[in-house]
Amino acid sequence: MNLSWLEDFQALATSGNFSRAAQDRHMTQPAFSRRIRALEEWLGVELFDRSTHPITLTETGAWFRETAQEILGRVARVPDEARAVAAAGSATLRFAATHALSLTFLPQWLRGLESRTPIGPIQLVSDMLQQCEAWMQQGRVQFLLCHTHAQAPSRLDTPAYQALTIGSDTLVPVCSPDRAGRPRHTLSEHANHTVPMLTYSIESGLGRLIHARLGAALQQARVEPVFTAHLATVLKNMALDGRGITWLPHSLIETEIQDGRLVEAGSADWRVSTDICLYRPTTTLTPAAEAFWQAAIAAHATST
Repeated sequence: MNLSWLEDFQALATSGNFSRAAQDRHMTQPAFSRRIRALEEWLGVELFDRSTHPITLTETGAWFRETAQEILGRVARVPDEARAVAAAGSATLRFAATHALSLTFLPQWLRGLESRTPIGPIQLVSDMLQQCEAWMQQGRVQFLLCHTHAQAPSRLDTPAYQALTIGSDTLVPVCSPDRAGRPRHTLSEHANHTVPMLTYSIESGLGRLIHARLGAALQQARVEPVFTAHLATVLKNMALDGRGITWLPHSLIETEIQDGRLVEAGSADWRVSTDICLYRPTTTLTPAAEAFWQAAIAAHATST
């Protein structure tokens, strides 16, 4: 039997018309009719009552419709199940991390873990938080590393996932200095002029945090978005070029602040303190992934 016959059967059962079903399956009606007849001959039963208009399923056809759907669904799941079986025996750790953390925090944190326990190969994908969350929900990664804040809950803050706080960071409003070393732009809740702001897109996790924490204050500060991007590294380069104020993780701009290429553009009230969290599914992972999780817990307990 050809599995595509089952899809032909489903198309005809839905439309009740050979001509329409043949169009849906992108073939001529005679060819489509031969395939339906071939399926019936393979089963040894009539699946359709051709004396009615529209065509209806026979009693056996109605039973087979559910069976065909089960078969097609089972076949569709086979690739994912095969990958799951392969992953179960793999020592590779599959990570997702937001761009900012993959550049600075992740390498240093892994180095600290490796000084305590051996860590096998790691496969890292890096993107915006929204995409990283999707990868976790799809089961494509075992761990997700990101900034978090209580006022900006993650899509993974559900019983299906566990979170371990492994660090902290601060989002700092910065801009380039003028010739005297002072901020080119300054934030104030009582500003009498607009302040150019370099903003994150709505898909960005850092943008989500800043909006949740400072949304009302930013309206009073009369900030004007002049440039929008997904990545903190892009906004950092725009700030270095003097284009405006942006919020950046301190871990990403420590060097630039120390050498004076970026300066803080507001009081401490404009900073946003964040946690750095490691997420995982609550379901059992591979032995290598479970061992890594336990090592992360032990390292965090020791550091605190």
